[in-house]
Amino acid sequence: MINAVGNPQTILLLGGTSEIGLAICAEYLQKAPARIVLAALPGDPLRDDAVAQMKSAGASEVEVIDFDAVDTESHPKVIEAAWDRGDVDVAIVAFGLLGDAEELWQNQRKAVQIAEINYTAAVSVGVLIGEKMKAQGFGRIIAMSSVAGERVRRSNFVYGSTKAGLDGFYLGLGEALRPHGPRVLVIRPGQVRTRMSAGVKEAPLTVNKEDVAALAVSASQKGKEIVWAPGTFRYVMVVLRHLPRAIFRRLPI
Repeated sequence: MINAVGNPQTILLLGGTSEIGLAICAEYLQKAPARIVLAALPGDPLRDDAVAQMKSAGASEVEVIDFDAVDTESHPKVIEAAWDRGDVDVAIVAFGLLGDAEELWQNQRKAVQIAEINYTAAVSVGVLIGEKMKAQGFGRIIAMSSVAGERVRRSNFVYGSTKAGLDGFYLGLGEALRPHGPRVLVIRPGQVRTRMSAGVKEAPLTVNKEDVAALAVSASQKGKEIVWAPGTFRYVMVVLRHLPRAIFRRLPI
């Protein structure tokens, strides 16, 4: 149960080794101790580091459960395990792949894989989390989207299309859950300094994962539905969304 001052008692991170997801958990832990449930891929070599990071950040307890995004048949058991000891106050959906943009649109297997992980799996767990939070009558879902999904660009259109789908689903889920108490926050960051973006040329308005985490926690506590990271991207995207295609395709992005 979220306590009287708005601090969660149990936080579920789907994508248990996600740098941004762990940073969001750490941001919550700065405010108060909480039980952290890390849902991570079996055999992920970063699992132990993630547990140590959460303990160091002040978690009252850290539990790890196996989670394979592609294996959607196993997702009901994953969510049941996360709720096994009681309500979950905050669920963070922070798993995904970036991939090589030029390879993805020319490699059927890899294109399908990224669609299954970034979109299909996100919908799968979103439905299940939504059911649980609707039943308990409260809770917050934080879904990691991307500005890449607001207007899909030629430079990374396979990835962007998956984020566009995720974005639309979680905004709709927020509308569906609103009458029942839970709230959904969609985060739309630009480039973030993480392992995933290490080999990519740094773009303007690139931010640190801690910046995204601070925005996520603050926006979720205020009941917001969408937040951009950095906030400046909101105004950039207003312009980009309305550019004619003939002009948009000429931009160096």
